[in-house]
Amino acid sequence: MMSIKKIGVLGAGSMGGGIAHLAAARGFEVVLCDVEQRFVEGAVKRIAGFMDKSVVKQKMTVDEKEAALKRITITTNMEDFASVDLVIEAIFEDLEIKKSAFEKLDKICEPHTIFGSNTSSMSITALAAATNRPDKVVGLHFFNPPLIMRLVEVIRGYYTSDETVKLASEVSQGMGKTPVVVQKDTPGFIVNRIMMPQFLEAIRIVEEGIATPADIDTAVKLGLNYPMGPFELMDFTGVEISVHVADYLFNESRDRKWNAPEPLKALVRAGRLGKKTGAGWYDYK
Repeated sequence: MMSIKKIGVLGAGSMGGGIAHLAAARGFEVVLCDVEQRFVEGAVKRIAGFMDKSVVKQKMTVDEKEAALKRITITTNMEDFASVDLVIEAIFEDLEIKKSAFEKLDKICEPHTIFGSNTSSMSITALAAATNRPDKVVGLHFFNPPLIMRLVEVIRGYYTSDETVKLASEVSQGMGKTPVVVQKDTPGFIVNRIMMPQFLEAIRIVEEGIATPADIDTAVKLGLNYPMGPFELMDFTGVEISVHVADYLFNESRDRKWNAPEPLKALVRAGRLGKKTGAGWYDYK
């Protein structure tokens, strides 16, 4: 069985940057790619800032920080993934965009290279169909923020091999995470299939005038011992992500329970996407 030593991360946003951080800190060589130089440079700046905090807290030394940063190569050219053993895709949650990226990667990367997608709900089988290596395509769903959240969902596509699942699980463990294997490529996998109904029901409770978002968040945190309430979590991850996931689940199943409530769509239309825009369910300005 091959071993994973060099990891390519496609997408330098909060998820991609966090995954690159984890990989580099754990000794993997990393190639971090995005469409513009400012995105990858910004990601490395954030990574260095997080590492500075770890140095202050004595969780890593200055030498360890410098060594980890040296293991990260930044690029805007996907051709630089030619030498990696694993690519983790962490780009926009749109199936066609992801398939296009996988099709390009298939032409660039060596035959042994494994393709992992950080998608939170979309079909790994559909992504694999864009390649000539469906046995080497797997879901690697990290959770936000990846530096803190301990879980990785390892998702089998229809053709994903046992070896690919084993390697993906080992890489997850190598990054300090606990992998769980999703044995069937089903929309939403495990966590989102459980979490999205909670989000949608919370919104419906607001629609019906039963309680406010703030009181629902308080109830969930104190009554269920969750670290964040549903509205806080939607604002943290990005309100539009909830719409994309709900729409995908609805389109796949045609079950109206997944239909995104109007208040959720209205927030997106208004540009209130959560903390990153300064307003979502709550105002942050």
